[in-house]
Amino acid sequence: MSFLKDGILTLDDFDQPSPARLKQGRVAIIECVQQIPCNPCVDICPRQAITIEGNLTNPPKIDFEKCNGCTLCVANCPGLAIFTVNEIFAETEAEVGIPYEFLPLPEKGETVLALGRDGKVVCEGRVVQVRNPKAFDRTPIVFLAIPKKYAMIIRFFKRKQ
Repeated sequence: MSFLKDGILTLDDFDQPSPARLKQGRVAIIECVQQIPCNPCVDICPRQAITIEGNLTNPPKIDFEKCNGCTLCVANCPGLAIFTVNEIFAETEAEVGIPYEFLPLPEKGETVLALGRDGKVVCEGRVVQVRNPKAFDRTPIVFLAIPKKYAMIIRFFKRKQ
């Protein structure tokens, strides 16, 4: 696991949905790899798509075929380690759902700098939606439209203002 050397996850460090599943719409991606006792994502998932095998300190696993991308796990993960990807959002763009705990919240239509896991700017993104219902336990989710080729790369953003 490369993150043990530099603290930055790579695609090899976590499970990914199949290309066929990505063509079905929004799906959660769990990038939680450290062994800590935590399971809010398991408890909140209405489809029982997320499980922890064995010890509570094991990282959660997701059954991508059960996941419908509802985003409850994203907002309820205290480690901010779950995201959503929707590769069928538009012909040339994907949508990435990112937990966001800063104020003020970005606004729909705002252009942002989309960042990779290493914190470096990869491309520009556009805020297409901000969700913040009570069920999200005070962790809004910001949905960005980004070039489709970066769907599995973009995991945060920086506001231009």
